[in-house]
Amino acid sequence: MGRRLLQIQRVLVATLIASPLAAQDPASTIVIASKSFTEAVILGEIAAGVVRNAGYVADHRRELGGTRVLFNALMSGDIDVYGEYTGTIIQEILAELDLQTEDELRAALRERGILMTKPLGFNNSYAIGMRPETAARLGVSTISDLRGHPELRIGMSNEFMDRGDGWPSLRRAYGLAGDNARGLDHDLAYRALDGGDIDVMDVYTTDAEISYYGLRLLEDDLSFFRTYDAVYLYRADLETRAPGVAAALRRLEDTMSEASISLMNAQVKLDGEAETAVAGVFLREALSITGVVREVSFGGRLWLRTKEHLFLVSISMTLGIIVAIPLGIVAFRNPRLGQGILGAVGMIQTVPALALLVFMIPVLGIYAPPAIAALFLYSLLPMVRNTHTGLVSIPPSIEESAEALDLSSWARLLQVELPLASPSIMAGVKTAVVINIGFATLGALIGAGGYGQPILTGIRLDDTSLILEGAVPAALLALLVQYLFGLIERVVVPKGLRLKRAA
Repeated sequence: MGRRLLQIQRVLVATLIASPLAAQDPASTIVIASKSFTEAVILGEIAAGVVRNAGYVADHRRELGGTRVLFNALMSGDIDVYGEYTGTIIQEILAELDLQTEDELRAALRERGILMTKPLGFNNSYAIGMRPETAARLGVSTISDLRGHPELRIGMSNEFMDRGDGWPSLRRAYGLAGDNARGLDHDLAYRALDGGDIDVMDVYTTDAEISYYGLRLLEDDLSFFRTYDAVYLYRADLETRAPGVAAALRRLEDTMSEASISLMNAQVKLDGEAETAVAGVFLREALSITGVVREVSFGGRLWLRTKEHLFLVSISMTLGIIVAIPLGIVAFRNPRLGQGILGAVGMIQTVPALALLVFMIPVLGIYAPPAIAALFLYSLLPMVRNTHTGLVSIPPSIEESAEALDLSSWARLLQVELPLASPSIMAGVKTAVVINIGFATLGALIGAGGYGQPILTGIRLDDTSLILEGAVPAALLALLVQYLFGLIERVVVPKGLRLKRAA
């Protein structure tokens, strides 16, 4: 078992070294990111198009998360460009500076190594929406009117629930009750409102769903919401590293209106068109740019997502096996220390997967590294526990026989204990890899790709086929990997033990 385990680990390490690290962006690539809503993805595709037209390689990383994640990624250099809104920058990102003018805003951003285009031509502010029949029945037409109806169920997007310019400040400004407020995904909130599960929600004023569901937008009678002009933020070092990028982005200034961006949102959300296609039409009609938007076939998407998913799982499992099995051995050999080891890996498992992923971002940034670290930590418990369980389950008589043969501690481990514990160890490895395949879908939230990407997009667009495009391959991969590890088990587990288990 010992030699075989070492051979398997060497193969896994070789896989790690040979993994597609080329998936990381070369220095010449301009990385464009977008937030997790349709309009942001469209703006990202448009930006990628003008950058490619300027002669650069553009990589659009879709749906990377919320405001703070993207701004911090821009500051750290993980991304180069993303679409933002002036009201968000002033009231959320740089709220502590109490900025009042655009010149102050630009100066504050420049101090942080970031530049901003002029407005793209449309304002996408927040508003509060209700179903018209509910608003009419209760006589609600302004946000202030909500004070008289504390019974209303309020559903706000998760980011809005915690933003400086979001629900906490809105609640204080209007003196609203908050006991019935809860956070949920922005796209799901529309369906919840239409289905009668909530009564009030926040909306973006350019959302296509406003007209689709016929929502009533409540008057902001205290003028709480500011202007949210759409702009592009980009790293200042692009001026020297890729000077044509800034010029390309400036071509987009004052090219869009509330009507045009709302139409593009509707084409994606309601008509089922791809963001790439919608962006391509805009670039052709507004700037006479063609041939810069890339359409990827289903087969191409599946192959890319499979490589990304395998990359995350293979590396995290390699590291997990290298660390977990020795930890299980230490826990067996030193019972007092073992209690601490088992307690530590058990405590890690109680941390919600999404929270563990977010905890890694300040240290490792975005993309694959934090996802791999989180998956590695999640893989430890089943492998450490099963290694320890397999070793402590060895009959004392066998241990006594090994001692009578005067075997050294190391020889006893390799020749007796690990072979006898191998069925339990392999069971832990198979459990860990199946867990990792499922949890790896969360990596898409921070740009790590994998099967989670179509799942996220499918949820955003209410497209079941896209959700299945990620969920079905993930399930099939889990079954395939279980089968492959079953074959490996035939090599690792001594034949006598396999026959005993079969009997």
